[in-house]
Amino acid sequence: MAEIISMPKLGFDMAEGLLVEWVKKVGDEVTDDDVIAIIETDKANVEVNPFKTGVLRQLLVEQGSIVPVGQPIAVIGTADEEIDLATLGLAQIARPVEKEAETAADGVVQPEIAPPAVEPGRVVASPVTRRMADELGIDLANVVGSGPGGRIVKRDLEAYLRERERAPEPRPEPPIPTPAHPPTTDEYKAVQLSPMRKTIGRRMVESKTQAPHFYVAMEIDMAAAMALRQQLNTVMPDEVKISVNDLLVKASAIALKEFPNLNASFEADQVHIHNRINVGMAVARETGLLTTVLKDCDKKSLAQIAHESGELIARARQGRMQADDMIGGTFTLSNLGMFGVEDFVAIINPPQAAIMAIGAVRRVPVVDGGGEIVAGTRMKVTLSADHRVTDGAEVADFLVTFKAALEQPMRLVL
Repeated sequence: MAEIISMPKLGFDMAEGLLVEWVKKVGDEVTDDDVIAIIETDKANVEVNPFKTGVLRQLLVEQGSIVPVGQPIAVIGTADEEIDLATLGLAQIARPVEKEAETAADGVVQPEIAPPAVEPGRVVASPVTRRMADELGIDLANVVGSGPGGRIVKRDLEAYLRERERAPEPRPEPPIPTPAHPPTTDEYKAVQLSPMRKTIGRRMVESKTQAPHFYVAMEIDMAAAMALRQQLNTVMPDEVKISVNDLLVKASAIALKEFPNLNASFEADQVHIHNRINVGMAVARETGLLTTVLKDCDKKSLAQIAHESGELIARARQGRMQADDMIGGTFTLSNLGMFGVEDFVAIINPPQAAIMAIGAVRRVPVVDGGGEIVAGTRMKVTLSADHRVTDGAEVADFLVTFKAALEQPMRLVL
């Protein structure tokens, strides 16, 4: 008996998906675990299984279509049964999307699916592409689509990023002299903003004007953490060494697990508390800061964090970033300690709820428990938070947990 295959719900907040590709065609025999189509959600590309065995008889939507969850996309049945869409509850569908052209051999309907046309001047992109472009600060009007019907897909964003990295900064046009006010070029040098610097500027202005920032600072005793790092690096392979930043990423993940409100984003009139802990790391480059994202930090060992963060930072500095390297962040670390900076405050990376500014690990005089002045190892951190999402007491508790993870660093390796 013929049955309907519908657009599956592939995530809690999924409302629609892009049908990227039909892997199987009409007339193909399929089993319940075969891949019949590729669906793109706002998070990833996902293979769709029919969860039924039979013959794929009709395709009801075209490749390149955005389809709501639950809408019928195909019909599966036996090879010789008559398909009645009305009986299946699809009376509103007059005929499947394919043009009926029966073969002389077996009478199977073969699809001739053409991608939907794109209206001139209209930007067409999948949900995941729009989300990525927003996080990367890319105007989709500047991107050429290579998907069905000119649709912009993930690979187009990656190609655009590579071209933007290679493109030289535009040279400013020389000023037009006027008799009354001749230009004086000896007072300044005009430098045109690079695309990356424009994006950074726009996002930071949005953050400072829209998010009510507040700041909480704390000093941390790093002696035990630095000793543990030295011990671990004596047994780590040469190509993977644990950095101070890796310790901070792991400590952040521990604290974020306990205080999920800091692992959140402010969206319109909602706070989105994220299920994954993806820590962004600000990397300094000649063209400006670039944030790379290390995914699922709470589920990774310190050695895994060291290995993956090393690869991410290397790709960022070499201009070989992949789009996935820069999206999905839920919390950000901005570490200027390697430059000798003692302490500073950072601007929140929208729409995230918080960012932590990290100063240098320094040898400083401190007063010990007996009242004596001794040499200590200290680091200052300042957390910038969005007051729409959290408050001072919660941020202080978060920093206490972060501090404890570093001052009792065996928690980082357990």
